[in-house]
Amino acid sequence: MEVLESIKTRRSIRKYRSAPVDDKAVQAVLEAGRWAPSWANTQCWRFIVVRDAKTKAALADTLFRGPGGFENPGITAVNTVPVLIVICAQMGKSGCNPHGETVTEKGDWYLFDTALAVQNMVLAAHSLGLGTVIIGAFDAPAAAAVLGVPEGYSLVTLFPLGVPDEAPKARPRKELSEIVFKDKFGA
Repeated sequence: MEVLESIKTRRSIRKYRSAPVDDKAVQAVLEAGRWAPSWANTQCWRFIVVRDAKTKAALADTLFRGPGGFENPGITAVNTVPVLIVICAQMGKSGCNPHGETVTEKGDWYLFDTALAVQNMVLAAHSLGLGTVIIGAFDAPAAAAVLGVPEGYSLVTLFPLGVPDEAPKARPRKELSEIVFKDKFGA
C-alpha cells in the first residue's frame, strides 16, 4: 500500500475479529515505530506488547468511563483484541541538551517523539490489513502500575492491534485553504 493511500484510508477501529495477529505482523509494526524520527535521535520510546488477557483486562479498567453510563468503546476493544501495544517514554532525554536540561519552552519533547513513532506504527498496521485506535483517555499512573513501568518513564498511550470487524467512513477534513497560510499566520 502506498504511504499516502495508507494515510488517507486509515481509520480508528474499535471493533475487532477474534482472529490472531502473528508475531511477524507485530514485529513489522514495532519496526515501523523504531524507525520514527526523534529529537537528536534519542529514541526515548519504549514499547510493551501485551497479549495476556488478564493484563489487558486490568489495563481496560484504567480507561475513562464517562458520566451517565457512557461506555468507552476502547474498553471492549482492549478486552477483545489479540494484541495491545503500550507506548512509554523515557523522561528527560528528548528535547534536552546532553546535561538533561530542556532547550525549548515546550519542555521535554517526549510526547512529540512518541507521537511520531505511534503514527508510523498505526500506518504500518493499516498497510498490513490490521486495525488500531489510539487511546489517550485513561489513568496513566494506574496503567503504568499494572505494567511495572519504572520511575523516569511516562506511559503515554496504548493501542489495540487486530483484524478490523468494522469499516468506518472517513470523517470530514478541513480544506487546505482553511488551514494553510502563506508567509505569515492568517495570510
